[in-house]
Amino acid sequence: MAVSAPPVANGPRVVRLIGLDPGLRRTGWGIIDVVGNRLTRVAEGVVRSDENQPMALRLVALHQGVLEVIDRYQPSEAAIEETFVNKNAVTTLKLGLARGVVLLAPAERGLVVAEYASTAVKKAIVGTGHAEKAQVQMMVGRLLPGAVTSQADAADALAVAICHAHHAGTGRNWQAATVMAGGAELSGAKLSGPKLSGAKLSGAKLSMAKAKVSA
Repeated sequence: MAVSAPPVANGPRVVRLIGLDPGLRRTGWGIIDVVGNRLTRVAEGVVRSDENQPMALRLVALHQGVLEVIDRYQPSEAAIEETFVNKNAVTTLKLGLARGVVLLAPAERGLVVAEYASTAVKKAIVGTGHAEKAQVQMMVGRLLPGAVTSQADAADALAVAICHAHHAGTGRNWQAATVMAGGAELSGAKLSGPKLSGAKLSGAKLSMAKAKVSA
């Protein structure tokens, strides 16, 4: 039975996100709910492939495993970490194959998939793009109480989800403000407050996500 995001009565809607940290041996996944500026951990885990199996079967295992997670928790948006280019060409190729099937899973379920560089994820969580893994895990634990950050891949996936929540939330706020401004102009009403033509809203800079969106 699918587990969907609970409705919020007379309040902002719940947006459920899945973050994915692709890997051939282990692909981390993390589910969070976003209500306004509040983030809540839902679940996290790892999808594994058997390294003794042929490559094709390992890719099938990753793909099916991610699909099962999506079908169970019913996220509405997905985010995935971009591939880190390794000096070893064979390793990079294998990671690219794993990332491809992981990327395909949410797309098959009709989710828009955002992609973030590792440095962007670290900066969103820790404040610097060159943070160590231990720092990321520690901050994920603070931001999402109850998360099992001892699983590095799952913690990284939750970090991707948090990064997407910040960037996508900024985008939604900007879009809503733009729509409201357009409606007010059409009705002849004067807009009070900050100008919407610049990249500022209530004095705060809105940094738009440089996320690639996959169809």
